[in-house]
Amino acid sequence: MTRYGVATAFLLMACELSGAPTLAQDYPARTITMIVPFAVGGPADITGRIVADIFSRRLGRAVVVENINGAGGTIGALRAARATADGYTILFGHMSTNALAPAFYPSLGYDPQKDFEPIGLAAEYSELLVVRKDFPARNLGEFVTYAKANANKLNVGHAGVGSISYIGCLLLNAAIGIKPTLVPFTGTAPVLNAMLGGEIDYECDPVLGTLSQVQAGAVRALAVAAKKRSPMLPDVPTSYEQGLPEFDCAVMYGVFAPAGTPKPIVEKLAAALDEGLDEEPVRKRLAELGADMIEPNRRGPKPLADLVKSEAARLIPILDAATRSANP
Repeated sequence: MTRYGVATAFLLMACELSGAPTLAQDYPARTITMIVPFAVGGPADITGRIVADIFSRRLGRAVVVENINGAGGTIGALRAARATADGYTILFGHMSTNALAPAFYPSLGYDPQKDFEPIGLAAEYSELLVVRKDFPARNLGEFVTYAKANANKLNVGHAGVGSISYIGCLLLNAAIGIKPTLVPFTGTAPVLNAMLGGEIDYECDPVLGTLSQVQAGAVRALAVAAKKRSPMLPDVPTSYEQGLPEFDCAVMYGVFAPAGTPKPIVEKLAAALDEGLDEEPVRKRLAELGADMIEPNRRGPKPLADLVKSEAARLIPILDAATRSANP
């Protein structure tokens, strides 16, 4: 090797060794796009915009939210998975798009666990079993009895195959052992409107999606699908309290980057999210929306990666079986 070749080799080595800190220091140099793979105004969009604001303030650059709806969030997730892995396109995904989608879409186009770099968990919302105001059941036990006797008459609303409301419906129906009519809508807001109009008997949706209508008495919440009650609905007992622990569905929302995004960028994004979740106005706003706060030991890339893996292992077999049963 000539002395020029040796010099070039040393220069390349120096760039490799110093590149990571420089990359982290310079990032971000321009606007970041955060894909929210659901419609404007839904739980994912509302929570995602809180997170986008955290990144914008903490990183000093604009963060533009791009809503790409369809196919249970998988269209937007696929777009994010195929984006350049430079930290300028990130995904605000959730339990379905980044853990459970393979149960509903065999030809997904991306691998939730291999095609993303987890950045951090942002919020969790327990799901609620919500019924129309005049539904003839006042608690989960009465609901189970009525549903078993009238399953063929019941209409269940959901926001599309693979959506969180669809997942909640499948878990509940599988736990009870019923096959009601599943009615798809374009989002959870239309589902709620249909319930208010008497077209839908019940739905399963994160606390945020139905909180105001439950508090107003327009619909009734019979159970929180979790081990602990929601602080926003303290009078609504959990599925565990009412003898149906199989109905356990806490919706996680987290931030992901395309696989191959440099580690220093992932770490910088994770640190910004971590710091933002400790801000009192952020905590207050998320609490008002009915979110469970993410404590420090559950933040960052590894806890999110572990959660994705554990939820997929727990729920995909159940959802596979429920999907086959619902669509024989």
